[in-house]
Amino acid sequence: MTVELTMLAWSVALLLVLVLVQAMAGVRALGLMPLANARDGLPAPTGFHARMLRVVDNHREGLTLFAPVVLAAAVADVHTAGTVLGAQLFLGSRVVHAAVYVFGLPFIRPLIWLVGLAGIVLILAALLGFG
Repeated sequence: MTVELTMLAWSVALLLVLVLVQAMAGVRALGLMPLANARDGLPAPTGFHARMLRVVDNHREGLTLFAPVVLAAAVADVHTAGTVLGAQLFLGSRVVHAAVYVFGLPFIRPLIWLVGLAGIVLILAALLGFG
């Protein structure tokens, strides 16, 4: 398996961990029974639970950009130093981004997000013959 596909697999594993932490935060905040039922009329999430919901959504959004370019590069047999670096930048930035988001650190989160976006652009550029 290529480095790029390995980084994609780890990115999915990260999403799984984030979803599990978010679910546990929801149970802790609202209780098991309200979440096990239809979830009608639940109060808006707050604090850690709300941040976990946002970090899961944000990571899922990033994966919708990352996964297709990695898979397209794999199918097209495009594997360069740029695609490897791009995949590594994406995963590394997503791990740091999640931690920064969860702990509520201001200002640097968008910069870390841009690092992940740059990784996607590197892979896309190689896939389109520009890198």
